[in-house]
Amino acid sequence: MTVCVCVCVCVSASSVHVNALVDVCSSGVCICICGLLTDRASSSSPSSSSSSHRPEDSAFLQDMFGERSLQSLVKVKHDFLSRVSLILLSDELEAKPATAETQELLKLLQKPHVKTLLSVHDTVALKSYDPELPLLPEDLDDDEDSVKIIRLVKNKEPLGATIRRDEHSGAILVARIMRGGAADRSGLIHVGDELKEVNGIPVDDKKPEEIIQILAQSQGAITFKVVPGVKEEAPIKEPKVFMKALFDYDPKEDKAIPCKEAGLAFKKGSILQIMSQDDATWWQAKHEGDANPRAGLVPSKQFQERRLALRRPVTTLLPQRTSSRRSSGFRRSFRLSRRDRKTNKSMYESKKSEMYDTADVPTYEEVTAYRRPSGAKHRLVVLVGPTGVGMNELKRKLLVSDPHHFSVTIPHTSRAKKSQETDGVEYHFISKHLFETDIHNNKFIEYGEYKGNYYGTSLDSVRSVLSKSKVCLLDVQPHTIKHLRTAEFKPLVVFVKPPPLERLRETRKTAKVISGKDDKGTAKPFTDEDFEEMVQTAQTMEAQYGHLFEKVIVNDDLSAAFDELRSALKSVETETHWVPVSWTHS
Repeated sequence: MTVCVCVCVCVSASSVHVNALVDVCSSGVCICICGLLTDRASSSSPSSSSSSHRPEDSAFLQDMFGERSLQSLVKVKHDFLSRVSLILLSDELEAKPATAETQELLKLLQKPHVKTLLSVHDTVALKSYDPELPLLPEDLDDDEDSVKIIRLVKNKEPLGATIRRDEHSGAILVARIMRGGAADRSGLIHVGDELKEVNGIPVDDKKPEEIIQILAQSQGAITFKVVPGVKEEAPIKEPKVFMKALFDYDPKEDKAIPCKEAGLAFKKGSILQIMSQDDATWWQAKHEGDANPRAGLVPSKQFQERRLALRRPVTTLLPQRTSSRRSSGFRRSFRLSRRDRKTNKSMYESKKSEMYDTADVPTYEEVTAYRRPSGAKHRLVVLVGPTGVGMNELKRKLLVSDPHHFSVTIPHTSRAKKSQETDGVEYHFISKHLFETDIHNNKFIEYGEYKGNYYGTSLDSVRSVLSKSKVCLLDVQPHTIKHLRTAEFKPLVVFVKPPPLERLRETRKTAKVISGKDDKGTAKPFTDEDFEEMVQTAQTMEAQYGHLFEKVIVNDDLSAAFDELRSALKSVETETHWVPVSWTHS
């Protein structure tokens, strides 16, 4: 074993100094640079008092350390030390006084699996895992000084770019770059670049589909020859935009999407982060919270509205029902039963709307994360569902469970007060003229006429409950929801849905439906016709207004449905939820 002097070089204010360090080599061959440095140092002026070293000294050192021979020497030393570390450690341990710990460590180092582990480590450390890229083409046309040669290493991830053929020039152009994809992260390909070759194959005479097939079959590095388009300005960092999807979407079933593989599937209620709205027809989006940075194509709001409006079926009115009897403390359900509709005109209205608004086409709604501040008013809880589904029973159980936390509105009526009634308890009794004036001034959420008298629920009655720091429980017809979806009320809309028809027949054998043929009201057993109407009405409600429902509860078992509803209400009060951005920015 040969001892060799290796060097450590530093530069002072006057000269180059060489400090010797002693190291151990495994052979008698060693490249020595000491003499070279010493000669260089002795040629420097020892009396120099300059405040900085000479420029030629810096240049000398830079050239010296850039030499491949020196770099190879350093690599040899590194590889050697890693290989002899075990030997040196063993020698050192054997030279030390024999102790139990030393003997145990020596035995461990001699075990086959330890030696194998160190051998594997050395083997892996010597390998290079950098991608091997092919050489650049040498037959470039001198006239094509604006052509770019781009190489991207392909893995299982799509490149994240779409192409199109220009209608006028016939050129193949980059149509869009998907945010967060491989092409976007590389920063080398831009929208508007003209594609000339892929892996040396000219694409001028090929269809976009053929080019995509070439890319799909390519392995390893892909070489693009492109003519840069118009230089784009640096993108401005835009604030994050989140949209709640109000419809289901599957790109595989969309014939209009330019690239099905680039599409992003989602369900109604999904929260999407919109990454780009540069294209008026196709947005780029990703699911909120998704760790994958790559965006996918989704139809824009304007494009989807046009498509849905063209194929939207004619809207039919839902059955409107009423009841003439209610339990004390509960809002009257102003919806006529099927039997009463034959002799009474429909008495359910909502502000100026008598029909469902067929102009509302559900696509997306911009939302933001919201958590109710401590001490703020509670969100209004709106229950929606067909008559007989059990909304009153759910409200009753909530009131009984915590009467200091939950409350209901007191309706208004124009009929005369009965002797056993108290104004402001069962009803707010007002004159017919005042009621009609309030209708004209849009003070009612809903109102109707029954046997010559008006009944209705006012906006002020809701405000009165909320002002007492209570949760207001309200059940309405679904087309009134849009009037309540304001920053003031921030309603949580819960759709109470009946189970399938067979399950209804099984679980509601002894249940009764309230009829409103007279002031006293009578309860009669459900018929098959009642069950069929309940299921059909629920289906119509969900089809037309399902995009407004934040929670759907199937009332198969009343106790289970109550537990689910109460849990949802607690979550709204204590956790963060997505709400329309207008509710927090108004």
